[in-house]
Parts: sequence; structure tokens; C-alpha cells
Amino acid sequence: MLLKDKVAIVTGAASGIGKEIAFEFARVGAKVVIADLALEQAKACADEIGKEGFQAMAVAMDVTSEAQVDQGVADTVKAYGGVDILISNAGIQIINPVVDLTLDQWNKMLAIHLTGGFLTTRACMREMVKAGKGGSIIYMGSVHSHEASPLKAPYVASKHGLLGLARVVAKEGAKDGIRSNVICPGFVRTPLVDKQIPEQAKELGISEADVVKNVMLKDTVDGEFTTTADVAQTAIFLAGFPSNALTGQSVLVSHGWCMK
Repeated sequence: MLLKDKVAIVTGAASGIGKEIAFEFARVGAKVVIADLALEQAKACADEIGKEGFQAMAVAMDVTSEAQVDQGVADTVKAYGGVDILISNAGIQIINPVVDLTLDQWNKMLAIHLTGGFLTTRACMREMVKAGKGGSIIYMGSVHSHEASPLKAPYVASKHGLLGLARVVAKEGAKDGIRSNVICPGFVRTPLVDKQIPEQAKELGISEADVVKNVMLKDTVDGEFTTTADVAQTAIFLAGFPSNALTGQSVLVSHGWCMK
């Protein structure tokens, strides 16, 4: 099993992409920590994984809270003996043109995506360095780590920022065998994306069907959504890669929407 006995913390893992990653990591041997703001959902997810015969636990984690992040990582180390993999996945979306964005909306988006990435990285890196076994840190970026779309200024800014964070972590972590990479999916049909469809239709003055066809999937090679399984398999590949040859990189998983 590719990740046998590796300990993986997945943030935002009670639903969507994070949940798929958690299940797939467990199936390839990892001990999975479901870290989420919604603790009851996280516990339910961990229970589901346990019923399949794999190891999982839940921790309450608001990734914008230094205390909660540090405590969640400490609880992981106490239960499983260390941290080998971080999947920094927690995220939200707010649709608004720049002229209508509030400062609170801007700050909230950057706090969850970018500050959350930093806080979880710092806590996990400290444990990885202490253990001396290396590790893998994977950020959930987006095609919007490379491209831009209207109505998503804080999302695009924070996803671009994760590229910079990952590259610094790759350089700083190399001496300790810690790799850092960014997965950049296209649109994945999750509740987060489903919520955007009517919001964008309203802002752009077009039908929901046109949002899907002519906005979300317009630049893909086949008019298809990226799936949660696509992203989870990419995460397994990156987490299990055996050397620093693959670090500081972004991997686009977008049906050809963005090619870099």
C-alpha cells in the first residue's frame, strides 16, 4: 500500500474534495485525520472510514485559528505519533465584483485559504522537522492559481499566494526531506461549485446552463468537470513521490483548461 502507516492531516475533509482525499488516502494505507470546522461531520466521516476497516480520527480545526491548528496537530501527534502528510484543502467561495467586495469578505477569503495554509504548514513542518523523517505538504490550489476570472478577486489572489508559499516551503524544507506542491483543479462539481452557478448566472445575466457551458467548462478540451476522484489520485501521487525531484510544483488537473 503506497502510503501504508503514513499519517495524513486533511483540512476541510468533512465534505467535497477533502472527504474524497481522506477516503482514498485511507484506502492506500494512511492513517487519516479529518480536520474540519464542522466537528460532527468530521466525526461522521472518520466513522465511515473506520467502518471500511481503516484508521481515521476527527479533530476540530478552524484553519484561521492559530490555537486550533496547533492543538489539532498536537492531538494528531499524540494519537498517531507524528505527521507525514498535510493536505491544506479548507476553502470557501464568495462571488462579487471588486467594487462590491467588503473588506470583511476579502479578509475572510485570504484568512481561510492563505493564512490557513500558512498556519497548518508551520505546525506540521515543526513536527516533520522534529521527527526527522521528511514529509509532504500539498496545497489545494486551483486553475485560478494561474488564471483569473471575474467576480473572484480574493479567491484568485489567495490561490496565487499558495503557489508562492509552496515554493518557499519547498526551498526551506528540502534539507529536512519535506516536499511541497500545489494541486490546481479546474471546476469540480462539489456543493461549493453548485452554489456558484446561480450566483454567477445572476451577476452575469445569463442562464445557469450557460454558466456551466460557457463560463466553467468553456476552455476545457472535452466540456467535462474535473472529479473529486481525479484530485484525490493526484494527491496520492504527490504524497507518495519518493524524492525531492518533484517539489515546488503546481500540477494542473483541469481537462486542459489551463496548460502551463
